[in-house]
Amino acid sequence: MSVHFEERSGVVPCKTPWGSWYQTMEEVFIEVDVPHGTSAKDVKCRLGSKDIELCVKGKEIIKGKLYDKTVSDEATWTLEDSCLIRIILMKTNREAGNCWTSLLEGEYCANAWVQNQMQKKLTLERFQRENPGFDFSGAEISGNYAGGGPDFSSLSD
Repeated sequence: MSVHFEERSGVVPCKTPWGSWYQTMEEVFIEVDVPHGTSAKDVKCRLGSKDIELCVKGKEIIKGKLYDKTVSDEATWTLEDSCLIRIILMKTNREAGNCWTSLLEGEYCANAWVQNQMQKKLTLERFQRENPGFDFSGAEISGNYAGGGPDFSSLSD
């Protein structure tokens, strides 16, 4: 379900020295550029619920405490075309208001503009889920979308 929305709305990546990371309401995606010709045996990747460690050919790429908790047994990594590692982390808190401001605590932070765009995207994703018959892929929002947007739960039909 989030993948379908993701495909139509694009991603808001946060650039890093090793690649980029981005998020949906449910997942955090990490894309790491590695030297062409890298094989899976060159990769050491440990994905915990609160921390991550990625080493390639003995060189530490990412190591530290994640911004928020994830479901460790649902985390995966793949090596694509021998030059890109893609890591997918499943968030434990899957609300639109849970927009990660950084990948790790204090590291790989999204700047204010990227953070703003990420929050807008998660809010649109929330609206898409709440209104499955509507297409929000090209929508623009303004106003109060921080924290997942306005709360309409008190309104009745």
